[in-house]
Amino acid sequence: MTGPGNVLVAAEIAVLLVGFGYAAVSDWREREVTDRLWQVMGVLGVILGAARVAPGGAAPLGLWLLVGALVLQHLFAWDDALGPSLDRFADLFEGLAYAAVVLVVVVAALRWGVGTGAVPVLGIAVLVTVLFARGLFELGVLYGGADAKALMIAGVVLPIFATPWLPSTPALAFALSVVPFSINLLVDAAVLSIAIPIGLAVRNARRGEFEFPRGFSGYFLPVRDLPYRFVWLKDPTLESGSSEPEPETTEEDRRERTRAAHELEARGVDRVWVTPQIPFLVLMAAGAVAALLAGNFVLDVLARL
Repeated sequence: MTGPGNVLVAAEIAVLLVGFGYAAVSDWREREVTDRLWQVMGVLGVILGAARVAPGGAAPLGLWLLVGALVLQHLFAWDDALGPSLDRFADLFEGLAYAAVVLVVVVAALRWGVGTGAVPVLGIAVLVTVLFARGLFELGVLYGGADAKALMIAGVVLPIFATPWLPSTPALAFALSVVPFSINLLVDAAVLSIAIPIGLAVRNARRGEFEFPRGFSGYFLPVRDLPYRFVWLKDPTLESGSSEPEPETTEEDRRERTRAAHELEARGVDRVWVTPQIPFLVLMAAGAVAALLAGNFVLDVLARL
């Protein structure tokens, strides 16, 4: 179990866990994650994947690098180099890149097949991840572009992980051999998110402040603490109205909460009802660990029925 292939997989897992662990801590503390992290992880993922598919020959390696380039273009501001005259065509160029990569992979699969010496399974898994993540972003399911990028990065760093560390059924093992790891990560993150309303309900119940149904989504917070917590103010609302633009950065969000605290204190309000801003990257990091340990929670349940 110490062959080159297993060493590369171990390296991919290490990059995934360290990278997502750092991202989760950074997002929890500052609600921001530097683009440099994703760039480094993306490049490392492409390099490690290239080392895995290279023994199959030039064609698999070329196809892997093509799909890897599609991932990396999301991480670098290449559209800045277009200049004012071409900048408006950036979305068109990206759409053409998507179409070209999909067309090349489909034609290659029809001509050469899928597997060793042909279209690499890892490359298909990454392409599915990119299309899946982009689709969820366009549909608004993944609210932030950072979440979609993180899902793509997970896909290119560890395209498929078919053998979870905890015991699994043969049916689950087969499913994990064809389902991209990033999808398992996302499903597990969604399942783990159920712990948030449960935790809020327990917290409120222990303090004697539980109110149905909002006791599952928020809690009372002293107004003086409002500027220092990453929360959304729900009740009472501000008299200044809702015409203020939506904060786009962490600093703008903090200034808005500080302004809200001053207004509420002037009105004699001591406590407010808030909902926590839980970074989805924290759930994704937990989902990554869960996917490595147990695979896909939903597929695991279905496999045991």
